[in-house]
Amino acid sequence: MNIEFVEHNVTRCSWAVSGALMQQYHDNEWGIPTHDDDLLFEYLCLEGAQAGLSWHSILSRRERYREVFDGFHIDTLANSTPNVDALMADSGIIRNRAKILSVYANARAARSLRQTFGSLNSYLWHFVGGATVVNRPNAHDDIPPFTETSTQMSRALREQNFNFVGPTICYAFMQATGMVDDHLADCFRTVPPRSEHASAINLSD
Repeated sequence: MNIEFVEHNVTRCSWAVSGALMQQYHDNEWGIPTHDDDLLFEYLCLEGAQAGLSWHSILSRRERYREVFDGFHIDTLANSTPNVDALMADSGIIRNRAKILSVYANARAARSLRQTFGSLNSYLWHFVGGATVVNRPNAHDDIPPFTETSTQMSRALREQNFNFVGPTICYAFMQATGMVDDHLADCFRTVPPRSEHASAINLSD
């Protein structure tokens, strides 16, 4: 993880106060618009790996995930034949066969999607019209587990042959990548998004 800073003596979103790793992720990544295809793919895979687990359990394994999955480079993974037995024996990742295989299947789906729509970035960001949806919930309980938009994204990704992309996973992905900014109203990160908006695409053409 590329750590920029960790602010001290500030108010954070309630989920981010459980330790340094969560604070670093919250302060430097969560809710900041992301437009790099491979990084978007990484977030999508990691959110899928988290299903049924805590986000801290994934963050603590993130560097190993990057090592064994070729930095989440879409084209590399799409052209790879996984050594599933070796990956299942690797304690540095979540040893779930379906989740492991989904990384490679999703890479192939992402490659196909890019060939059709130009980039993963433009395809995914079109669900929010190319601009961050800024919410300012007052408490963590005010944040829904999924939304109509994340349900639409989930349905569309499944139609594109992606796995582990349910509505809740998609909403967590949208939050992580800045498609949605759900920092609480009193969080110190309630500042304008620090990236230019992606260009929306018209999928009806």
